[in-house]
Amino acid sequence: MALYQAPSFEALEQLSRSRDADLARRELLNPDRIRGRGAQSNRSGRFEKQSRESFDDGWDNVEPLSIFETVEHVERAKSIITTNDSPDIGFERSINAYRGCEHGCSYCYARPSHAFLGHSAGIEFERDIYVKVNAVETLRAELAARNYKVKPIAMGTNTDPYQPAERKHRLTRGILEVMLETRHPVMITTKSALIMRDLDILTELARLGLVKVAISMTSMDHKLSRKMEPRASSPARRLEAIRLLSEAGVPVAVFASPMIPAINDMELERILDAAKAQGATSASMILLRLPGEVRDVFREWLLRHFPDRVRHVLALVRDTRGGKDYDSRFGTRMTGEGPYATLLRQRFDKARERYGLDVKLPGLRNDLFVAPQLENAQMSLF
Repeated sequence: MALYQAPSFEALEQLSRSRDADLARRELLNPDRIRGRGAQSNRSGRFEKQSRESFDDGWDNVEPLSIFETVEHVERAKSIITTNDSPDIGFERSINAYRGCEHGCSYCYARPSHAFLGHSAGIEFERDIYVKVNAVETLRAELAARNYKVKPIAMGTNTDPYQPAERKHRLTRGILEVMLETRHPVMITTKSALIMRDLDILTELARLGLVKVAISMTSMDHKLSRKMEPRASSPARRLEAIRLLSEAGVPVAVFASPMIPAINDMELERILDAAKAQGATSASMILLRLPGEVRDVFREWLLRHFPDRVRHVLALVRDTRGGKDYDSRFGTRMTGEGPYATLLRQRFDKARERYGLDVKLPGLRNDLFVAPQLENAQMSLF
């Protein structure tokens, strides 16, 4: 491992314009080492004192470098329900049973959060997965608090609750079991067909008016989807999930996000059409966001997979963000501004109306809540 100063992305963009695009690609990790990953590099987190990155220095290695295999870390959470007061987010409370996400979306806005754990927002965000093993018992304790007031809790707001680790740890299922036991409202966003495993619980929650689901769809093209979300379910499997949820009476929406200029934006109407045909009743959309380190991770992804579009894509992104890579202002960070953003929104509104997806999913009930009984609770006095 050698000390290495990463090149600026202005330099990478300059190289991508020139005849030396191949040289620019050499700054990225060997694709054989990152098979099934979205990020193309693994720069140190922004809080680390030293910046280190693996690169080929021209000397032959005695042994080939290993692939980046997933590493699970056990975490015992002190609390599990988080709150926010952002005016442009449709929920106040959320639960994330995992930190990091193995789906590997290069555009994931949650990547910068891994730096607080001493990790890279690149490969390590999708390789080093933190499992909050006590998530279910912590939730029960928080719901049992005397001063607890019921409001819908969202899942899938930072990392996907049905990412691959869930097959083994079943924390999401355990949380849903608590939601059903306590009659607590819950909202779920996922791009994994693993949600179908929990159809029995979701059906019961839906019967009580306590759940709604959004399935995230970014492309109908299997090859493009595999590049954008290497370890997420295929488009066909996600459409099947929409159908099964709808048939079971679970309110389900399609989340056509993010829309990336000149990459998947041309599929917007096709995504809504396909989702409606499978039973979706509502739709929403968010424009690509590039906060913090996400900008660099996404640019590297472009350089690897679409080197001929780097300039065009980034120019369109900046046109929607006032000439910058990202605008964090509430109210515009999800939609962008300018001609391109306006046209995209008009297309979405017309398609949503055409396919009958211009309605909101029904509200969730807050009046059925029953506080859970804690196993170790002391007997109250009379």
